[in-house]
Amino acid sequence: MNKKEMTVDWSDDNETIFEQLFKKHFRELHAYAFSLLKDWDVAEEVVQSLFLKLWERGEWAHIQTSIKSYLYKSVYHDSLNHIRRQKVQLKYQTTIAYSMKDHTDDAAGKLKMGELERHLQQALAKLPEKCRAIFHLSRFEELKYQEIATQLDISIKTVETHMGKALRILRKEMKEFLPFIALMLYNMFKS
Repeated sequence: MNKKEMTVDWSDDNETIFEQLFKKHFRELHAYAFSLLKDWDVAEEVVQSLFLKLWERGEWAHIQTSIKSYLYKSVYHDSLNHIRRQKVQLKYQTTIAYSMKDHTDDAAGKLKMGELERHLQQALAKLPEKCRAIFHLSRFEELKYQEIATQLDISIKTVETHMGKALRILRKEMKEFLPFIALMLYNMFKS
């Protein structure tokens, strides 16, 4: 590396020197930034921003090391900072999107659950009285068939027959909700 490349004589017109510095290094720095960022426009922005900062702060006239290595090091750090900011922004956007999805899913779920409960009540109302009573004892009171038979003073076979009839009627009446019920049960057992 020759002496002229290491340092610059700042005694000449600063604006002209800065312009020459920009023209000499911009393309190679842009290509270097592109290799780090994989985005042509962002790479250009990073390099332009570096030169703008150098000009506005006037620091470029006081650089004691090789100009080229200083510029490469600055592009490297500015590119890494850009990548970090992008990661933070992406993480934030993902968190917000996930949070919003939860709220919309909850609202949609509550709406669907209310509709499901209304349909279930209507379907239960269509069951014959004895059938409805046995279904209620089995599913809502969580009694075993033997307990229902004992409580109602009927045979276990009669309980099984009424439960089969109730389930057939409810399956027919609730068929449009079966995918939602399946999803709801899956989510309950998943967690």
